[in-house]
Amino acid sequence: MASTAHSDQRGNIVTTLVVIPTYDEAGNIERVVADLLRRHPDVDVLVVDDGSPDGTSDLVAALSAADRRIHLLRRGAKQGLGVAYRAGFAWGLDRGYERLVEMDADGSHRAEDLQALLDASAAGADLVLGSRWIPGGGVIDWPWYRRLISRGGTWYARLMLGLDIHDLTGGFRVFRAETLRRLDLDDVTSQGYCFQIDMARRTAAAGMSIVEVPIMFVERTHGHSKMSGAIVREALWRVTLWGIQRALARPRR
Repeated sequence: MASTAHSDQRGNIVTTLVVIPTYDEAGNIERVVADLLRRHPDVDVLVVDDGSPDGTSDLVAALSAADRRIHLLRRGAKQGLGVAYRAGFAWGLDRGYERLVEMDADGSHRAEDLQALLDASAAGADLVLGSRWIPGGGVIDWPWYRRLISRGGTWYARLMLGLDIHDLTGGFRVFRAETLRRLDLDDVTSQGYCFQIDMARRTAAAGMSIVEVPIMFVERTHGHSKMSGAIVREALWRVTLWGIQRALARPRR
């Protein structure tokens, strides 16, 4: 183990690491990190930056120099959400964090919703999903086509993979460290947002518990969404392939 999670000002060991992937989020990252640490002073933050040309990593480096709770993992080029999270998870596991949180850098995930996810994790859930599509959850300022893509994608993945999960594409999550250790992260090759579907299906296949907690998702006010046609196509063909593999693996009557 490279090192261990540090103690906070009260002497408690910091056990939670919030992993935030970034690419061109200079207009958001300072505000997002400040709000997160104001509401949750007992967590650490790891920003995984994929070589942002807008100077995101330099901003985070300055924040890190002033606050020991903030860490930066610089990567040379944009390789996709899944690759960034895998790198962040490995960094956190090597340093002894017990819970690892996925959170977006654009302000769409509200820091005030995190405590409910952490409570569900502390109660024993192996994976906690912040869900927009269960009672109490929702989205703010989303156009109809974004709702259609999100809900349609989850419906198709539920159908193909046989998962009783209402929000498979959301990226506000809490993993227990043991959950990640039991999954073969080296075998995860999904890069875009289907990484979220992939991790949920692997957790379910391993017989671990998944709990959904309602959250409100807020559309970003600065910068541009990273959603693209290529990301949607990757999710479509991978989910279809996984569904076919699942069907072929079923024992015949």
